[in-house]
Amino acid sequence: MRFLCLLGAAMFCFTASVRAQLKAIQPKSSAPASAALGPSGIDAGDYVYVSGQGPHRPDGSTPSGFADQVRQSLENVRAVVEAAGLTMEHLVYVQVYLDDMSRYEALDQAFAEYFPKLPPARGVLGVARLPEPSVQINAVAVRDLTGKQVVEVSHFKLNKAYSAGMLTRDRLFISTMLGSDPVSGNVPANPAAQVDFALDRLKMVVEAAGLTLGNMVFVNPYLTSEIPSRIMNEHYARRFEFGNTPGRATIQVSSLPEGASIAYTGVAVRDLAQRHAIRPKNMPPSPTASPCVFAGDTLYCSAKSGFIPGPNGGVFAASTADQVRQTMRNLLDNLEEAGMKFDQVVSTTIYLDDLSESAAFGKVYRKYFNGVLPAQTIVQQIQPSDRKPDEDGHYPDLEQVSLIAVRSPADR
Repeated sequence: MRFLCLLGAAMFCFTASVRAQLKAIQPKSSAPASAALGPSGIDAGDYVYVSGQGPHRPDGSTPSGFADQVRQSLENVRAVVEAAGLTMEHLVYVQVYLDDMSRYEALDQAFAEYFPKLPPARGVLGVARLPEPSVQINAVAVRDLTGKQVVEVSHFKLNKAYSAGMLTRDRLFISTMLGSDPVSGNVPANPAAQVDFALDRLKMVVEAAGLTLGNMVFVNPYLTSEIPSRIMNEHYARRFEFGNTPGRATIQVSSLPEGASIAYTGVAVRDLAQRHAIRPKNMPPSPTASPCVFAGDTLYCSAKSGFIPGPNGGVFAASTADQVRQTMRNLLDNLEEAGMKFDQVVSTTIYLDDLSESAAFGKVYRKYFNGVLPAQTIVQQIQPSDRKPDEDGHYPDLEQVSLIAVRSPADR
């Protein structure tokens, strides 16, 4: 509670300055999916964040063919970007979710046609369920094209559907780096070899941009059940400085392109002076993930679940609604350590154990934001888990949330 009027007024002015910077984007012609928990996009000034866009037309209908569904999803992304006063040329990263990975080749063909020149960096995941079948696409666009440049890696086979990396004046956005041999494309049977190939590919893109893995601010390891988390963490930790690792959202998925079982995407900051890791004082340093990392004015935060930290920690809530309350508390701890709050969040990615519980999740989630919600993407990445507690009373994660927040101009 705010007990002092003066403090309350100061907080009101602070919130107003944040909201003046962060603008919700909702194209007049759009027909947002019924599961949406926020606007179609957020204009955060330097960057525009586009919520997950499905293949619905403005009248709510959906094209019957997959290629047309991809094009319609991209048209919906275009509508958001243009409502922010930009063009598709300003896209630097797109994230694609498919409920059938066998359509990956058709996706590539549609993208190559849609982006005949300088395609953005791109991530692709296979998931169990989407708000709208069969594809969902979110995106990041940069306002100032100065410094925008495709990153090419000589060892990689050129793919006309996406760029290996995309530089802006201050950041590097990296496409899905698969756990396969970058020359032959072969996927080794050994999980550790796959992890190393994926990390090698990530490193190659970063170095082709003139940076190092120390510039990374956020990494998404995506893995199927074929990759043990222990092996992934052991090999991953060897590549980064202990206690100063990037933020991270490790997500189990249903499938990945080209038969791979692990892949990485990520964001790096070009100027190391703009990189700053955030860790609450009650949290020990980690060999695999920092809670949040600044890239200039932008805070990239690791995914959080309803896990209660501490020596006897675990997930003790049985329902999605109860778990998300702890998740938001965990996220708030990180935001407050960075001197920020939920009203400065510009984008969230929400992973649900069961997509049919979107309404239950949203009812709790909305309570943590005053005013405009952030851009959001929501998916069910794998089949629902067995919700029975183990012998210690721990329940499985029923939801996870990662977020991006932006400081107001006054705090930069």
